[in-house]
Amino acid sequence: MGALRGGVPVSSTPTTPEAVGAPALRRAADALRRRGAGSLAWHLGSLAVLAVVLYPVFWVIGGSFKANDEIVGSLELFPTTPITENFTRLANGIADIPISTFFVNSTVLALGSVAGVLISCSLAAYAFARIRFAGRNLLFALMIGTLLLPYHVLLIPQYVLFQKLDLINTYAPLLLGKYLATDAFFVFLMMQFMRNLPKELDEAARLDGCGHARIYWSIVLPLCRPALITSAIFTFINAWNDFMGPLIYLNDPEKYTVSLGLKMFVDQDGVANYGGMIAMSLIALLPVLLFFLAFQRYLIDGMATSGLKG
Repeated sequence: MGALRGGVPVSSTPTTPEAVGAPALRRAADALRRRGAGSLAWHLGSLAVLAVVLYPVFWVIGGSFKANDEIVGSLELFPTTPITENFTRLANGIADIPISTFFVNSTVLALGSVAGVLISCSLAAYAFARIRFAGRNLLFALMIGTLLLPYHVLLIPQYVLFQKLDLINTYAPLLLGKYLATDAFFVFLMMQFMRNLPKELDEAARLDGCGHARIYWSIVLPLCRPALITSAIFTFINAWNDFMGPLIYLNDPEKYTVSLGLKMFVDQDGVANYGGMIAMSLIALLPVLLFFLAFQRYLIDGMATSGLKG
């Protein structure tokens, strides 16, 4: 027991700064060790997930430099003796069709889809977000309801319609819907972005004599650039990778896209040129990757400015 001082017990334990600071230092050191162990476990787990995600990409890269008989059944990720014949054979084309034809067709289709979505969906989004008209809520609910319809339910009616219009074996069935704001998801995305823009911008523009067309073009669209770029990225990727649409509506190999061109590596007897197919798949990834890298910063801008309030 410590001595009594003024009726209050006084501890006999030393109260020097060194004695008081030692437990705090030990606690800080223990916290740093725990934090370091947790950070190490987090980084190791992230690297493991990254390896799983990137494994198909590395497999495609390695398979493009393998011989055809080494691809199937081989456990090696990269070949011991790489070859470049898979790429050199692509220069000869597929069934006397240059592979550049497939890439040009896919580019036309993808860029046409991007232009259609940006024009039509932004107009529809502006109408829902900034204009009050009768039946707006009902039309918006019907538009959102189209997201619940499976693609295969509409496939046969659409094919019959385009067949009656004599549009089979053209790009019209693949592009027409893009210019009619049929992609409800992108309309919803742009509309939510436009709703967060301050209403005072519209009021100030009307005082200067601007109508809806001028407000849409000069004020709303520039401020919605992150949402437009986001829609453009996803539209380009979807159109570039689309296989079902071109398979149904295109019959002429000269009009095939890259996805259908890959199918031509398998002949009617079931013999597949896996090396050429994988090499072309690797090349087909480059436009999508470059398009995404060119505009990925706008995705971050969209996330940063989507909470803008008036």
